Amino acid sequence: MQQEYFVVVLAHSLRGRLRRIHIPHQAVYAILCLAALGCFSVAGFVASYARMAWKVANYNALRREADGLRARYQFLQSVVNQRNEQLASLQLFAKEVSAAFDIKDKLDGPADISEGKLVPSFDESMEDYNYLRNVNILSLPSRRSSRYFQPANGVPDIWPVDGVLIGGFGMRMDPFSGEGAFHKGVDIRAATGTPVRSTADGIVIHAGWDLGGYGRLVVVDHGGGTQTWYAHLSRINVTVGEEVRRGDLVGLVGSTGRVTAPHLHYEVHIDGVVRNPYTFLSGATVYHPQPKLQF
Repeated sequence: MQQEYFVVVLAHSLRGRLRRIHIPHQAVYAILCLAALGCFSVAGFVASYARMAWKVANYNALRREADGLRARYQFLQSVVNQRNEQLASLQLFAKEVSAAFDIKDKLDGPADISEGKLVPSFDESMEDYNYLRNVNILSLPSRRSSRYFQPANGVPDIWPVDGVLIGGFGMRMDPFSGEGAFHKGVDIRAATGTPVRSTADGIVIHAGWDLGGYGRLVVVDHGGGTQTWYAHLSRINVTVGEEVRRGDLVGLVGSTGRVTAPHLHYEVHIDGVVRNPYTFLSGATVYHPQPKLQF
């Protein structure tokens, strides 16, 4: 039985010779199958490439959206920090007003009474406050220092604690959120209970717990718009309104507030703007109190 085949006739253009080529049906079918398989393979490759390109485009879009959200979060965080600073300034101002006019927030009389007369009354307190603000007697804590206390050594030129610098000023990775955050001061590692000393002469304008993450915080006003902040203390050894000299004890190193280990967070503010404390510490020495002579 003869095998079926296709005949392909080839003719020479010059000599006029004819040549016949016999191609079996199976070969033609095999070639057609291979061609169809190749088309399917190319189509699959194109579809896979298209899916990959679509996924990459979606990933880039999500990444841009995440970057936008991260930038917005950092902006909102900076706004919150500014609001916290303004709130802290208002709280300090309120304390100054209360101390200046002896404003009380408790009722006179026994503890079991429900009504009583406020001393002074609310209206009287508001009148005093408006008068104080209008005549500009006590507008800022720094002015209070320059008016009532003239420091002999108003430049913070000593180390507040004997320790090791572990955290610098500026942008860094927040250990709690894992995001970038602005660090307003420097961190000095020291054991819990290590003495913390005022770096210059001044007046204590805050000595207590701070809700902004500083823990136990002492703020000293040195006059001329300069303030120093001592945060995360385990103990506070001064009170608001107390005059301190350079090297005087203000507290002890601790781990209160938003911390991961005991250290002192130290800030320098000049005219309400945080400055890099290392510019003052780079050439400073550690204060060591001299022992008293025994006679």
